[in-house]
Amino acid sequence: MIPGLLCAAAAVGLALGVHTLFPSLPAMTLAVVFGLLAANLPGVSAWTAGAGRPGLDFAGKHLMRSGIVVLGLKVSLVDVLGLGWPALLLITGVVLAAFAGTYGIGRLFGLPAQVSLLIATGFSICGASAIGAMAAVRRIRQQDTVLPVALVTLCGTLAIGVLPLLIRPLGLGPEQFGAWAGASVHDVGQVVATAQTAGTTALAVAVVVKLTRVVLLAPMTAAAGIHHRYSPEAGPDADGGAKRPPIVPLFVIGFLALAALRTTGWLSPAALDAAAVLQDVLLGMALFGLGSAVRVAQLLHTGARALLAALASWLLIAVLGLGAALLMLPQG
Repeated sequence: MIPGLLCAAAAVGLALGVHTLFPSLPAMTLAVVFGLLAANLPGVSAWTAGAGRPGLDFAGKHLMRSGIVVLGLKVSLVDVLGLGWPALLLITGVVLAAFAGTYGIGRLFGLPAQVSLLIATGFSICGASAIGAMAAVRRIRQQDTVLPVALVTLCGTLAIGVLPLLIRPLGLGPEQFGAWAGASVHDVGQVVATAQTAGTTALAVAVVVKLTRVVLLAPMTAAAGIHHRYSPEAGPDADGGAKRPPIVPLFVIGFLALAALRTTGWLSPAALDAAAVLQDVLLGMALFGLGSAVRVAQLLHTGARALLAALASWLLIAVLGLGAALLMLPQG
């Protein structure tokens, strides 16, 4: 596994370096892009499919779960509760409506149930991290997460470019735009890249709203785990695991535990900064590993309906998020 892991680590180092030079480019998005390049450039693609594959697969599965655990240190429940119950109910409603609507769109476009489930999870909660969590809970093969991760990365990147262009036509203030970005953009890094275009006020609101969606990762995956555990069709997972998965996986418990630790305020800013770097490294290596399994030719051949479904879902969650933002912060 060492060659693939070293390659993933080097790719994340490059992604973080580019992000430092160009802050509008999220490091996690760059990690996926570098993975796509590694999978499709002549001379490199054979290595990622052969000698490098064991380490890349390990990163895509196990480092993803570790990164989700560390993601808990970004979540302060005090900040989330500070939004107030009406806002929390609105955000929860957006997540549930986006999840149900995106799943329905996927099925309408003829996508398999598992792919539709992963796309719905990624779009409604927190991008690739949520996809990895749901795949683990539902015992979905790692290969089946590749297309949803590619789509959520594509549409989240699209949001970075499109949403700021709509600030003036929609007459949005900085706080409203921040709430919209936080309620509708997929990955945390993509939310930051989108909201910072409208200033620090927009960014502060966006991060809190987004982290409220991240908190919902735990109950959503727990509910999915309970459903899968007791469903008649539940059988051995694709990797030969136990027939019945745990109701709440250990990495979700770890996520909640670190969120609780963050909420206590015991950790110093330096410790939180170090944890943020660790999270970026873990999730970046995981996303590079997943991206390195995407063959563009195969994606274009099999993913046309999935792309249309993803774009329709992206529009749905953008509209839902805008409605929630305007209800939370009415225009003056």
